[in-house]
Amino acid sequence: MTPEAKDSEFRPRRSVLYMPGSNARALEKAKQLDADGLILDLEDAVAPDAKAVAREQVCAAVKAGGYGHREVVIRINGLETDWGAEDLAAAVQAGADAIAIPKVSSAEDLAYVRQVLGELQAEPTALWAMLETPLAMLNAKEIALAASDPLYPVTVFVMGTNDLAKESGARFSNQRMAFLPWLMTGVAAARVAGVDVLDGVYNDFADLDGFAAECEQGADLGMNGKTLIHPKQIEAANRIFAPSTAEVEWAKKIIAAFELPESASKGAVQVEGKMVERLHAQMAERTVMIAQAIEGRGE
Repeated sequence: MTPEAKDSEFRPRRSVLYMPGSNARALEKAKQLDADGLILDLEDAVAPDAKAVAREQVCAAVKAGGYGHREVVIRINGLETDWGAEDLAAAVQAGADAIAIPKVSSAEDLAYVRQVLGELQAEPTALWAMLETPLAMLNAKEIALAASDPLYPVTVFVMGTNDLAKESGARFSNQRMAFLPWLMTGVAAARVAGVDVLDGVYNDFADLDGFAAECEQGADLGMNGKTLIHPKQIEAANRIFAPSTAEVEWAKKIIAAFELPESASKGAVQVEGKMVERLHAQMAERTVMIAQAIEGRGE
């Protein structure tokens, strides 16, 4: 099955938790967490002298399996580093659901990763592109247009807000006001590419109210989910990025209205006193699809 076919089976990405690859206990604990996805990290969360051990532990954990419904992603170090090439080769062999590529700043970055994968004769593999530099924001259109590939497609964009803050000097204040243009750039790029986009992390994991508020903001912006740094954050992300019961019921009513024989030639119909268009029916179908995928997980 190609990565594109695999990803076409819709999967929720409401909560995607970073797990440090150097922490064997955390890798085991992740099998019991209710996150939709896991990013087993070989990059930022791992000290230089622990890189090799982390790579070995992460790849062994992925090969051993046991992560159930959770989408398992390995984040490698950049190919320009001393560890990136070995990380990529090992991640391919491990058979994770996807490989996260840090600091994708141009279409050329994706082309180089694909070139190396080709040289490795890697099996079809999904990629997650981390958008975390000012250059990535300026090149978002080109990155989006380069996302599709028959063997190594980008299936998710991940907003790296901490790195954006570091490189730009922007502050996480005033409801992330400085970051809103970049966050919406990421959403726009994802929609052009036809892929999901995940919001950046919330650093104060003890502030659950602040985290929930930022999830609400991300959902309002159009994010598909949020990256997390602590298991305490899973519950709020799963709840806020899931459609409510009322939203699902309303979506089903819209779909049913357009399925009536008398609606076949109509571009808009009336549902409970409200005018809805076919674009609303398309949105409704996605809402129901999300709800069914979550229900399929047994929630």
